[in-house]
Amino acid sequence: MRLPPALAGTLCLLIAAPAAAQQSADDARYDRALAAGYKAQFLCSGLWDGGRTRAEIEADELTGIYDRIAAIVPTLPAEIDEAAQQVRVSFADDVPPRIAVRNKATGCTGMPIGWTPAPAPGPDVVFMQEPQSAQYNRLAPGALDDRAWPMGDAKAKPPSGWRTRAISAVIDQAFGDGSDYGGHTSALLVLQNGKIVGERYMPGYDLHEGQRTWSVAKSIAGTFIGYATLHGALDVTAPLALPQWSSPVDPRRAITLDQAMRMSSGLVSDTPGNRTDPVYMGGAAVTERAAAWPLLHPPGGRFRYANNDILLATLAARSAVPDVLPQHVFDKLGMTRTFAQTDWQGNYILSSQVWTTARDLARLGQLYLNDGLWNGERLLPGGWRAYVSTAAGPQPEGEFGYGASFWLLARSQGVPPDTFGAFGNRGQYLIVIPSRDMVIVRRGYDTAEARFAIAAFTRAIVAAAEGPERVEVPAAAAE
Repeated sequence: MRLPPALAGTLCLLIAAPAAAQQSADDARYDRALAAGYKAQFLCSGLWDGGRTRAEIEADELTGIYDRIAAIVPTLPAEIDEAAQQVRVSFADDVPPRIAVRNKATGCTGMPIGWTPAPAPGPDVVFMQEPQSAQYNRLAPGALDDRAWPMGDAKAKPPSGWRTRAISAVIDQAFGDGSDYGGHTSALLVLQNGKIVGERYMPGYDLHEGQRTWSVAKSIAGTFIGYATLHGALDVTAPLALPQWSSPVDPRRAITLDQAMRMSSGLVSDTPGNRTDPVYMGGAAVTERAAAWPLLHPPGGRFRYANNDILLATLAARSAVPDVLPQHVFDKLGMTRTFAQTDWQGNYILSSQVWTTARDLARLGQLYLNDGLWNGERLLPGGWRAYVSTAAGPQPEGEFGYGASFWLLARSQGVPPDTFGAFGNRGQYLIVIPSRDMVIVRRGYDTAEARFAIAAFTRAIVAAAEGPERVEVPAAAAE
């Protein structure tokens, strides 16, 4: 029987109303689950990967949160298990709390929604094996590694103890509420000619306390991929060769590693930019989410900044060279306070989830100043620096260009044209200037309303470094 239009419309509304209410309730519950996962991971990572106190984490890391969950996070109770190095955050009465678990090699991992530890003894979490050489121990505040810089902290500054007064003045101007460059700075470090010529941390924060890199991790992924090319059959011009796309009729098989590193895969996702909520906060595996999206544009035809591209590039590198881990690179560089985190199935989340210190990022920058050489050993292919810092294919609009996992500052007035860098949310920056033999590291807790002006700061540091004025400091102050 055919219903009259008016009656049919009323019936549809009666059916739709409960469904809409149920969807709204599910959305609210999912937001609470994401908020709980976010809080568990940041508490876990901040405590044991960053060496921070709970009060510091709540004041710094647990601010500037996505609008979707910002109001929820402070309301959720958290239980910290120091002995097991786990954090549990409850979000509902009828399901287990969200849990973040830590190991010494890869740091903290957020477990899936609803996960509980196995009742029987034995491993029920898939983690990467801990390298034998990994140290990953945070020293007491103020303590130094006794190895010489750059492998350790000793002799990190020029032997004479000089520093550039002008560089120190520029650094000072970047701290505090009255910062000339905006944002909320937690650490600044300037490296030139292989030595630290300027370094400062916010009150209560020391050189061994780490922060999340956010998207600076994408450039760490590019570095890992370069290292992997020296240890296996990995070709950046070849297709990604992911098992999820093995069908001969899958058009995504044409996407190359180079296109993924340059954010030009052509794939679409649910949100533009740097949001990957199910992986970052929901406990979903990288393989479940990143490889699931369809093509929207021809590969290599459009720039679209996306976490998925770097996640896929890292998956391809790990598949091609399974015995090579990011920790191997960290060990080579003396980055003993850097943790590349994984999902619960052991896939690296190298689009964002790395915790490290300013000095460790400076070591990474020095590797690029050395064009891939470290202590006489080649860690990156010849020409890798030029590769990652050269624009090719579609480019983003705005002030900065994009290479292969690194941003380019050639468009920024007054900045040396060979300047490139790693950029991350909340004001994380690693700037490399080969022509000045200089690295700049800036860490922060910025918000969307108050961002750090990295191009202006870089311009000021370069100008200060080229000035003649220097000051002597007591020899005891030099490391």
